[in-house]
Amino acid sequence: MANEELGLVLMRQMEQPSVLDALPADLNKQRFVHNAIAAVNGNDQLQRMPQAKLVPPIMKGAMLGLDFFNKEAFLVPYGQDVQFMPSYTGMVKLAKKYGHLKSCYAKVVRDGDEFQEEVVDGRDTVSFKPVPFNDGAIVGAFAVATFEDGTSRVEVMSKRQLDDVKRMSKSQTGTAWKFFPDQMYLKSVVRRLCKNITLDFENPEQAAMFQGDPDMQRSEPQRAYNPFAEDVEVEDA
Repeated sequence: MANEELGLVLMRQMEQPSVLDALPADLNKQRFVHNAIAAVNGNDQLQRMPQAKLVPPIMKGAMLGLDFFNKEAFLVPYGQDVQFMPSYTGMVKLAKKYGHLKSCYAKVVRDGDEFQEEVVDGRDTVSFKPVPFNDGAIVGAFAVATFEDGTSRVEVMSKRQLDDVKRMSKSQTGTAWKFFPDQMYLKSVVRRLCKNITLDFENPEQAAMFQGDPDMQRSEPQRAYNPFAEDVEVEDA
């Protein structure tokens, strides 16, 4: 598969009126395509995939403005298919951008960590003191969104609630849930948080894609694939 050919196909897709209207106004199309091709080149399985399998999930990333090279979303090879999966980093980006947030972050709480949720002056607050380098069992997760006016929104999920999300997921037997549950828990609690804040997407297509099920179709991968390798750190502000 020639990089130049894939790049031309993607650019032509983005110039179609129906697609162009669904893209974020600030999307740098050339940089997005360049980074998507770089992500493909970084995985042997993706390089062997035909264009027909690569273009649809890449275009999903384009419509949400999530960059594959920066690991805001992943192209995950499963069997003979390629699935689009936003990362925790990507979910935070969408929440901050379309929720008009000053900051947004999530943390997993492990056995031994000090965690407390309180209501102070009618507002939810959390106190979190993690044990350094804690590898204990995960007991829950929380996410905090801070708005421009200084108010905040907190979402807390227990391990049982997180596992309920996993059981409802089409990809519960896939690589991401099996080997990287902490990342999936973070993503789950941020998605739950986003349901309780107003996200002003630029067009109905973006909103529909965000509300749709982002999980991969359940199937067994050809080999273990680490979508979170060298995952970037998300700044809280």
